[in-house]
Amino acid sequence: MFPIEVNGSPLNFILDSGVGTTLLFNLNSKDSVMLHNMEKVKLQGLGSEEPIEAIFSKGNVFTFGNIRGNDQSLYLILDDGFDLSSKLGITVHGIIGYEILKDFVVDINYGTKRINFYNPDKYKYRVCKKCETIDLELYKLKPYIDVGVKLDPNSTEIIPVKLLIDSGGSDALWLFENSHPAILPPKKFFDDFLGEGLSGAVHGKRSFINALVIGKFELKKPTVSYPDPESISFARQFVERNGSIGAAVLKRFKVVFDYKNKKISFKKGSTFKEPFRYNMSGIELIYNGKQLVREQNYASIGLTDGKANEKNTVILDYNYKYTFKPSYKIHNLRVGSPAYKAGLLVGDIVIKINDKFTYDLELDEIVGNFFQKENTKISLVVERNGQDYEYNFYLKDMLK
Repeated sequence: MFPIEVNGSPLNFILDSGVGTTLLFNLNSKDSVMLHNMEKVKLQGLGSEEPIEAIFSKGNVFTFGNIRGNDQSLYLILDDGFDLSSKLGITVHGIIGYEILKDFVVDINYGTKRINFYNPDKYKYRVCKKCETIDLELYKLKPYIDVGVKLDPNSTEIIPVKLLIDSGGSDALWLFENSHPAILPPKKFFDDFLGEGLSGAVHGKRSFINALVIGKFELKKPTVSYPDPESISFARQFVERNGSIGAAVLKRFKVVFDYKNKKISFKKGSTFKEPFRYNMSGIELIYNGKQLVREQNYASIGLTDGKANEKNTVILDYNYKYTFKPSYKIHNLRVGSPAYKAGLLVGDIVIKINDKFTYDLELDEIVGNFFQKENTKISLVVERNGQDYEYNFYLKDMLK
């Protein structure tokens, strides 16, 4: 996430290569921004629901550091239900993709969590034996690459596919059923919630494939999702597209986007060989606003008992301080999952996880517990209707 000023107003953006025209959303009175040349439109995106209302605006000025972009277009989403801030646990006002990527060579180092921007006219590619540079195809301001997938564990056949590079997607891979003669519904899968699109929730089948082949790199046993056809009807308008590559793959590399020369480079990172995992708990957790937490302080004084270098501590007084801290609740729960079978419910507010108060943790720290190895024990204390309940369950791989 990084700051960009839109017509002089500072806002927080996520860089997402899967976005063409810039999106704004979740604005309040403190985040107000003046927009130019506005008209109401309807937007259709991922999800099976109706198009949503938005405002299309052009002729805006984006300022990023000492860089200024004039005549920029954007969509302001009017639907309050599209709220990435609650999903991520951080304040996000917008998503930007093409409008940044088209003007720079963008180097994303997932290991160091650093993004570098370079002038494409001065950028020089270094000789790198551990790198792979592949042609990019831009279609409606979005980047696609031709890669290969090994679908059958009993075969070495590589199926050629065209995939969107979607850095904003959390999954490893999406494949669209029947978009290629070899891409058929998986034999081993379970139904899962895959995320939220502009037009509602996206559901589908979650599974594994044998391998993903990107040039000379081969990633073994990546997770893959097959979204329901009705959720991706908009995405299927590009008939050559077979799916997407998401962040769970990209984070295993250092990635360089070069839109001007229509290239993308991959350099193997330290996490390249880590096994692909998915959320085995079945819980989708979101930010639930702030809660007032009472924390105990106490004053103390040390008293000696006459023996050298020995001190006893006597507590003289207790006092308390009140602090606003984050709260998290269960937004979605996969039917048949370990958490579902344990008795947890949608709407439960998670107070503790594995004996740690969740208000002292970031959202990604909490969710990271659900991506551990099979048979990892998860202990949760939740608040439901003013009462606290404790639940225990073990992560289970539903794809074995």
